[in-house]
Amino acid sequence: MQDRALEGGCQCGAVRYRVVGEPVMAALCHCTMCRRANAAPAVAWAMYELSQVSFLAAQPTIYESSPGARRGFCSHCGTQICFTAEYIPGLIDLTIGSLDEPGAVPPTFHYWASRRLPWLHIADQLPGYPEFPPTD
Repeated sequence: MQDRALEGGCQCGAVRYRVVGEPVMAALCHCTMCRRANAAPAVAWAMYELSQVSFLAAQPTIYESSPGARRGFCSHCGTQICFTAEYIPGLIDLTIGSLDEPGAVPPTFHYWASRRLPWLHIADQLPGYPEFPPTD
């Protein structure tokens, strides 16, 4: 069976990527850093192995948001595309909202739920972890 391929990119189209295969995990993050970086109450992420992702046009501009954590965004339109960190070596998170077909990768849990905004009630049937999820 051939791996599924998805594409995505930023709002202006300068940064484009292709991902092949299934994500390691897909989740909704409620941490303060993600909220601020995306100006959103929560951010949906799909985590992949770096080898599964290739950038097709411009590379994202990298911003080190905290020591060892890097956020990639379009330097033209500002769309956040990805996240990598030293504590998750070999992995890259892609914002599910930047996928051309975001409905193809539904989140399966919440993390940093301890930081969830009290008025936000989305995908409440999913399990939640108070901080970063366990990595079995």
